[in-house]
Amino acid sequence: MREHDYRLVLPHLTFVLAKEFGFCYGVDGAVQIAYETCRRFPDKRKFITTEIIHNPRVNLKLREMGVEFLSGQYSTGKTLADISAEDVVILPAFGARLPELEALTEKGCILVDTTCASVMNVWKRVEQYAREKPRPSSTASTSTRRPRRPARVVAYPGAHHLVVLDKAQTQIVCDYIRNGGDRRDFLATFRHAHSPGFDPDLHLSRLGVANQTTMLSSESQAIAVMLQQALVDRYGPAEGAARFRNFDTICSATQERQDAMLRLAEEKPDLILVLGGYNSSNTNHLAEMAHQHAPTFHICEPACIRSRDEIHHKPVGGKEAVVSRDWFPQGPVKIGLTAGASTPDRVVEDAIVRLARLCGIEAIPLPDSDASISA
Repeated sequence: MREHDYRLVLPHLTFVLAKEFGFCYGVDGAVQIAYETCRRFPDKRKFITTEIIHNPRVNLKLREMGVEFLSGQYSTGKTLADISAEDVVILPAFGARLPELEALTEKGCILVDTTCASVMNVWKRVEQYAREKPRPSSTASTSTRRPRRPARVVAYPGAHHLVVLDKAQTQIVCDYIRNGGDRRDFLATFRHAHSPGFDPDLHLSRLGVANQTTMLSSESQAIAVMLQQALVDRYGPAEGAARFRNFDTICSATQERQDAMLRLAEEKPDLILVLGGYNSSNTNHLAEMAHQHAPTFHICEPACIRSRDEIHHKPVGGKEAVVSRDWFPQGPVKIGLTAGASTPDRVVEDAIVRLARLCGIEAIPLPDSDASISA
């Protein structure tokens, strides 16, 4: 499909792929390093702090290869206390929290770091903000879940962080910057999202903004503009600008996949399938974008496509997967497909083959070849 304009035309069924989808360079590198670690240390106990990436197929593969998970849904019950100097511990693509890293370093075990370079870039930027503190300041992190990077802030005395989830929460922060407010109410609203000792009356006077690398780019940019404008309104144009730092830390792979999603929407598909882990931030954002253009179904595995009448999927904005019926249109159907950065190409291929089979297509002919793929 890549070699034929990212499309596959079958009887009454057309598939159109986003031109950027699936594994990014950071995820691909992390997975390959993890697999190589299993081969390199066959006789040692092997652990990983949490999911290597947000993909169930890959994480289950690592469990099959003997890797034990120290936390998360794949946990085998072992903890940091069970690690010895003879063990191998893999750090996932998202990186490890500083307390975890310090504890593992003290144990003297073999550490295999698969942290993505884009994630490290965010850490460096946050640490730079934390060092620039001639007066009370904080780093505002935008994230769809509690991120690891604020730990990089509190490593510097006097620096603080505040995590906002979206523009609605950012507006609360902006209102407080402009007008002040009830300190207790503010801290209660963000009770799980700020550093110890954070004081909005002191630490919202200077801000550095960092994004989770997989955030929706347009939303992250809007949040930065909102915070900068609030400081300008409070302190005036020159002083407000001097009190604000921002650097776009959305990773290039995330941006490329979001741009490709918009180009896919121009094909006007009858429906869009988004493949990837339900806890994957970048996949959820792709589903949000797709939902604005066509009926969209976010599935974690091809098996979620149960029939032409029934699909198991996570609705856009929902927290739990549901079963929907009558999801597949009648007549000739054009299906758009994309996948999050933690989704292997094979998962996308399996979804195409499964849909073809459900539409009564027994074999998918390969372009420029006499061969075909059995459906």
